[in-house]
Amino acid sequence: MSHRIHWWTDIHRSAQTNLRLGCTLCAVAGATNAGGFLAVGQYTSHMSGILSSVADNLILGQIQLATAGVALVTAFVGGSMTTAWMINWAQRRQMRSAFARPLLVEAALLLIFGLFGAAISHFAGLFVPLTVLLLCFIMGLQNAVITKVSHAEIRTTHVTGLLTDLGIELGKLLYFNRPPFTQKVVANRHKLRIHALLVGSFFGGALIGAFGFKTFGYLATVPLAWVLLVLTSGPLLADIRTGRFASGPAQTSPPTADGNPSV
Repeated sequence: MSHRIHWWTDIHRSAQTNLRLGCTLCAVAGATNAGGFLAVGQYTSHMSGILSSVADNLILGQIQLATAGVALVTAFVGGSMTTAWMINWAQRRQMRSAFARPLLVEAALLLIFGLFGAAISHFAGLFVPLTVLLLCFIMGLQNAVITKVSHAEIRTTHVTGLLTDLGIELGKLLYFNRPPFTQKVVANRHKLRIHALLVGSFFGGALIGAFGFKTFGYLATVPLAWVLLVLTSGPLLADIRTGRFASGPAQTSPPTADGNPSV
């Protein structure tokens, strides 16, 4: 497989490619999350906080706010579901662009968000709630892509989990192994490096996104969409050349114990 950036979403993968793609998508997620906050005043990847706010608002009798929170969580889950549908559909048809397709959708949605920013500003009452839903959908869509690609080893928007794992490995690294204990506490330096890179990429992306939106407004999302388009171009063009962009040979999967084909 090629290590060039336009092939990072190919179905033929390596652990190094997973990390490169994960860091890139972390940066995109951080930029989208930070820029989205400046745009609509809402962080859209923090599902823990949103779900907690639903509970708070229900107890306080703020039914409208609680309903809005449920809608945001539903949009995030809907994005993850969309990724699963697209990837499984493409994999069954032996398409190289299985992982690229959801990111192509994300790029299109970011372009819509960026190019129609003026309308969002002029009709805030109508478009701001829709924009928040859109950004939550994008976060779910993207997080599910890297989860499927890396077999749940990498997340791009779930920084809480990344920081927890980072703290665990740092605790092991700084642990003082005293005699007479023969079994030593040893940090997994490989995991420590991965988690540090992912957290750093998210933070770096957030800085770029906040600066870009403050300086250029909604157009700051256009470069993010361009990065995603570059990431997906190799597999997508390969499927177009072989005539498998919209269809392909159905892949026969062995049945599971209940008689249904495996996914």
